Amino acid sequence: MKISVIVPAFNEEKLLGASLTEIKAAAAAFLARGWEFELVVCDNNSTDRTADIARAAGARVVFEPVNQIARARNAGAAIATGHWLVFVDADSHPSEALFADVAREISSGKTLAGGVTIRLDKKLFVAGLVTRAWNWTSRLNRLMAGSFIFVEAAVFRQLGGFHNELYAAEELELSRRLKKIARETRRKIVILHRHPIKTSARKMSLYTPREMGGFFLRSLFNHRKAIRDPRAAYMWYDGRR
Repeated sequence: MKISVIVPAFNEEKLLGASLTEIKAAAAAFLARGWEFELVVCDNNSTDRTADIARAAGARVVFEPVNQIARARNAGAAIATGHWLVFVDADSHPSEALFADVAREISSGKTLAGGVTIRLDKKLFVAGLVTRAWNWTSRLNRLMAGSFIFVEAAVFRQLGGFHNELYAAEELELSRRLKKIARETRRKIVILHRHPIKTSARKMSLYTPREMGGFFLRSLFNHRKAIRDPRAAYMWYDGRR
């Protein structure tokens, strides 16, 4: 068994090094089973030292010129050689315990794909409420958060990967397609919750409540445009760090 951990990264020199260090430490859960592990980073048209940091950490690095999270994840998956793909955002920190839970699901033979609940690296009241609401919705509806997704590589490629026209909510669209395959093959989508992934709350300080509220309102009233227009999904693409 071989596991490929794929990290999409756009101008992530501030946080990428720490994330890759923790991913490699967490991979002990795979190595303990005698499984192989590789680390793949997609440099998504960065203008900083993202690629250099990734190479210094021992990652295979692929370049994606179109600044889009779906394309970055797909570019990483295209060079990955693992039987299973694990997508981890560059500002997120999985634990060895979380990877051990993933390994158990893979070994069961019953799981097709999965995600995990999240916790922020800072205690913020409003953001905390939103996070708890998301975690509840995620578990209830088996929706995977983009910060952490694991999926059988053959199934991911069968589906064509993430939707290249989406600049946001691409993980929700993939969740929908995976759930259909799971029903057809009598396998399952799981949302792990014993060991939530720690992810950065930096958007809370980088963007004003008005900016964030504006995006969510546009998503509510003009969902199609909000997820297909990079100008509408600017919180992921304007390069603020």
